[in-house]
Amino acid sequence: MSQAVSPELVAALRRLRLGRILDTLPERLALAQSQGLSFEEIFTLLITDEIARRDSTAVANRIADAKLDPDMSLERFDKSAKITFDKRLFAELCSLRFLQAHRHIVILGPVGVGKTFIANALGHLACRHRYDVRFLRADQMLSLLRKSRLDNSHDAEMASLCAVDLLILDDFALEPMTREESKDLYQLFIERTGRASVILTSNRDTAEWIRMFDDVLLAQSAIDRFMNAAYDLVIEGESYRPRLKPKLENDPVPDEPLQKKPGKARRPR
Repeated sequence: MSQAVSPELVAALRRLRLGRILDTLPERLALAQSQGLSFEEIFTLLITDEIARRDSTAVANRIADAKLDPDMSLERFDKSAKITFDKRLFAELCSLRFLQAHRHIVILGPVGVGKTFIANALGHLACRHRYDVRFLRADQMLSLLRKSRLDNSHDAEMASLCAVDLLILDDFALEPMTREESKDLYQLFIERTGRASVILTSNRDTAEWIRMFDDVLLAQSAIDRFMNAAYDLVIEGESYRPRLKPKLENDPVPDEPLQKKPGKARRPR
């Protein structure tokens, strides 16, 4: 049976910003009474509950701030997907040692094999380990930097992109870049290499990246620095997206004509 909590205790907990303890306090008090727990034991239990709650909230806030897809965590990975990749390398990346060593990751593969999912999943892991993460499509990032020049916030925006622990850029090198975009990417690669980690996903092989830059020499310098500090995770297999295609629950059998509703005249053709 739940124990009643006095109004004085409720007010004191809220004043100390510990009001969420009240969510489990009656049950904890009942447990303490039934098991004969000491004051120290029940106090430790309550404080441990609060720490776990705050840790969980902090992780959720980091995931939301990072703009990660909440459904693309490692626990939701579909192991039946018909794809292949280096499992040993993936296990190493999941250890997050690449973040400690300020290494990058390049995730390559055709459309629909789960590159974005794996990048998000690694971002979720990083958030759980208290790293600051930011997820952007590559074209979104370049657009952000382009617009920042109009209000003189370019330096601040670039500094923000350089400062985050893990920057995830999805769909990199889809389209050719302008000279300004090429310079921005060069600066980002130079600033982050050796100081912080980047995850790139791309449908294009790295050999094709150079022609996406406006300046070949700039491209060679940026890509050479980046790739020599990066793990390559190559995914091969079938696209997963056809599985997500919407279907009717009761699709008609193709050989059976659809039945008219009674009383309705056939519409003229």
